[in-house]
Amino acid sequence: MGKAKEVSVGKDIAELPYRPCVGIMLLNREGKVFVGRRNDSDALAWQMPQGGIDKGESPKDAALRELQEEIGTAKADIIAEHETWLSYDLPNHLVGKVWKGKYRGQTQRWFCLRFTGEDHDINIETDHPEFIEWQWVNIDDLPNLIVAFKREIYEKVVLAFKDIAIPV
Repeated sequence: MGKAKEVSVGKDIAELPYRPCVGIMLLNREGKVFVGRRNDSDALAWQMPQGGIDKGESPKDAALRELQEEIGTAKADIIAEHETWLSYDLPNHLVGKVWKGKYRGQTQRWFCLRFTGEDHDINIETDHPEFIEWQWVNIDDLPNLIVAFKREIYEKVVLAFKDIAIPV
């Protein structure tokens, strides 16, 4: 593979930093995982909630805030945290189009949360909606639902949290 393409800011992609984020695996009482279908893509791809960490915010606080912002509820308890940060690179054609070209991808701290509410507590019609529909899925199905460039992250998250994605 040759040198990374130049991005609009005049830097090589490899020189750009990763955007610090959190990822949330939300489990219901049956041990199934929440996924939403993004509203900004024509692809039939589903993902777990995720989002940026604000300046001065802890990853745990960011996870609870993002859950509220993306699915309209914070009725959940953190039950596990991935032991390391996991990173992915955007495909070259997306660098410069996403996050104003400031990042090459994301580095994420993943949390597993147990949903304490009921399905009717979930409201994806938030102030800034990200999903057009949602569903509960089996944990083993997650890697096949996500866009290809995030698949390796999802495989690692599934491996880390598989033993706690059980009915309670």
